[in-house]
Amino acid sequence: MQSQKFIKAPLAAVVAILCSAAGVQAQESSAEIKSLEEVVVTGRAGSSALQKAEASYAISTLNSDALAAANPQSTADVLRQVPGFWVESSGGEASNNIRARGIPRDGYSSIALQENGLAIQHDGGLGYLNADQSFRLDETIERVEVVRGGPSAIFASNAPGGVVNFISRKPYDATESIVKVEMGDYGHTRIDGFYGQPVGEDMFFSVGGFYRQNDGVRDPGFTANDGGQVRLSLGKRLEEGELFFDLKHMNDTVAFLLPIPLTTDSNGDVAAVPGFNANYGTMMGPEVEHNVYRNLGNGYDFNLGDGTHTELTQFTFTADHRLGEWDLHNTFRYRVSETLRNGLFPTGSLQSAEERLAEYSAMLGGIADLSIRFANDPSATFDLENNAGNGLVLNGNLLSVDVPLDEMINDVRLTRTFDMGEQQHDVAFGIYYADFEYDFIRYMATAMFEVAEQARLLDVVANIGGQEIAVTEHGILRYGSLYDNVHGTGETTALYASDEWQVNDQLRIDGGLRYEMITLGGSVEGKHVVDLQQSASLADDQFITGNGEFTAIDREYNEFAWTLGMNYQFSDDLGAFARYTDSFRAPSTADFNGSPQRTDLRVEPIKMMEGGIKHTGEKLDVFATAFYTHFDNMRFTDWVFDSINNEYTSKTAYGDTETLGLELEALFRANDMFDFGLAATFQSPEYKTFSFTEASGEVKDYSGNQLIRVPEMSYRGTAGFNLLNDQLRGELVMEHFSDRYADTANTQELPAYTTWSLSMRYDLSEQMALQFNGHNLTNEIGLTEGNPRAGQFESADAGKEFFMARPILGRSYTASIRYNF
Repeated sequence: MQSQKFIKAPLAAVVAILCSAAGVQAQESSAEIKSLEEVVVTGRAGSSALQKAEASYAISTLNSDALAAANPQSTADVLRQVPGFWVESSGGEASNNIRARGIPRDGYSSIALQENGLAIQHDGGLGYLNADQSFRLDETIERVEVVRGGPSAIFASNAPGGVVNFISRKPYDATESIVKVEMGDYGHTRIDGFYGQPVGEDMFFSVGGFYRQNDGVRDPGFTANDGGQVRLSLGKRLEEGELFFDLKHMNDTVAFLLPIPLTTDSNGDVAAVPGFNANYGTMMGPEVEHNVYRNLGNGYDFNLGDGTHTELTQFTFTADHRLGEWDLHNTFRYRVSETLRNGLFPTGSLQSAEERLAEYSAMLGGIADLSIRFANDPSATFDLENNAGNGLVLNGNLLSVDVPLDEMINDVRLTRTFDMGEQQHDVAFGIYYADFEYDFIRYMATAMFEVAEQARLLDVVANIGGQEIAVTEHGILRYGSLYDNVHGTGETTALYASDEWQVNDQLRIDGGLRYEMITLGGSVEGKHVVDLQQSASLADDQFITGNGEFTAIDREYNEFAWTLGMNYQFSDDLGAFARYTDSFRAPSTADFNGSPQRTDLRVEPIKMMEGGIKHTGEKLDVFATAFYTHFDNMRFTDWVFDSINNEYTSKTAYGDTETLGLELEALFRANDMFDFGLAATFQSPEYKTFSFTEASGEVKDYSGNQLIRVPEMSYRGTAGFNLLNDQLRGELVMEHFSDRYADTANTQELPAYTTWSLSMRYDLSEQMALQFNGHNLTNEIGLTEGNPRAGQFESADAGKEFFMARPILGRSYTASIRYNF
């Protein structure tokens, strides 16, 4: 197959690189510490120190310098430096998507975000509550460790694709103090700070956080991102252990960016529709920033300026203690949060105003005299053929979801290292426990918009016998077009064990087991449709609301996962590893939000294999991993919005997926002045079997198609240079992503694209530095998703002149000054 050749070619290149590297004479490296010599703590439970070179799984590490140089604009952006992860960070500073090794799951439902080894949120894909909404990167974080696949599913729940561990600064030995002020060309101001100092010989205290405000690269006409967080930490070294306390409070608002109207130019390239800027435009605007919409009471207060607003308080306590020949490690975390997600979700497909009026005429029994007006300026003339330069209209859902979450997580384990003859075993036995409850309260109104930046609301008016009848009210086509009222609970107890067996100086074998017991509960309110009879328009005639009758959620799942891996060191600077993992992804409480009695939810078995080689030298470091991922009975749901009836319809189907791929990390140090880094992924992600029968009896078969929104090839090259006696450090970054598809049928292509970014850091002194970052320097219009609400099985936008899709953010610049004192 062509895809297999696609994988074999890069693999042959890696072997050639390693062979040639063996002949390079030893020279002084510009890096003080080679990456493979780093001690890693993620993806294992053992008590002995483990270097990256000794790990039997793929792991990437990012230190504070790497994070500062990249200056990521979101949590998802951090992972752009890691191979194997397809990152969609076009949604703004939060609520983005990560797909690991071809796993076609949205949000963070296949990887776990951790702080200091414990999950930030037990279920990272808990229905409108992505884990990245609960985390912001700031100067309190010292480094990041990222495990791809491997043993992640043994030591973390809901993490078949990997674990991302953010590790805090612990200034036990010296005072650390940082102040950074950053400005950007999109009304951006950010202040970061960190102060930590030893208290006596065996304690430290630290405080840090940030505050940020900006209009967003896509300016909605109001403040898009506003807020910050603060963290207090206290550590105490014991004679044989450690105590660590951490308290974090976040109060932050970020805009959620969604698809925008696009077209193609004469060359077939993606372009903006007339009157819209694809790099900086958004449909959000002042007209929908703050309104009160009809409901059964006094109205629903909807504020788009709230965006995704998270208020969170999190307490963490970690205790390490020596118990004879055993080590006890316990981490406890409690969080209480409330996340409000308000957004403007474009729905359906773009239409000309004349086409839309024809549809409404047919719906209203053939009424011919229909007109469109601006909802907030009825006297202004709406140009049917060329309003905003395009004459197009679009429906949009003004959606509000409130998700309070109360969660407790505890992970306790006993570890011991012992010798059996000349061999060493590092064993661990652990219990993981998580208990949470949340509410899911959703309200939605559907409106009609012009197609323009900061779009205005439109009204449709019918003239019958000289009497005007309003089809809409203040732009609203339907109040209460979606409703949910859910109280959910979840309890997970997992027993796990592992053994890292050092057979001899060269061979290390490790294995792990996890048995997970999951109980899901709660209740879901039923729904019915009522006529509010509050408006003379049709907008409140079909209002969905609760009926006061609740149905219980009551499900249990007991599942087993295991892994076996090995690492062989040919020499201090060359090793190889291999691993097999059998894991699963169980249903989430959120899967029952809309239908508590559904019986089609199944545990999804996952099989993963990987094998890799690791080389470190004076000139070249290489970490190459071949991987295979197979999902059985994976559930796919297609939610399509009907723009005539203003309601969602859905269908669910099951299929198997398979991905064969190669990940490559490399760093070449030419001399003290120049280095080049590469992070690349080559893969063949496909639906192994995926067919179903439509209600009409038509059989759809998408077997063999490329997985939705996952590229076959992506790579990131970083050319770094050091000048002026190392006072100036610059990095030019090129990223390329191959073609993808917005739908399972592979009918709507998301074209390949390439971006360029620049980072410059100048050290004014040992304490003070200036930094400049430029993102997407060429203003590339790179599409990361199509219009999911037009169909993810088969997109209704495919082949159309005008379509909806979500591009990356346009060119932006930031500059900062950082002072360490």
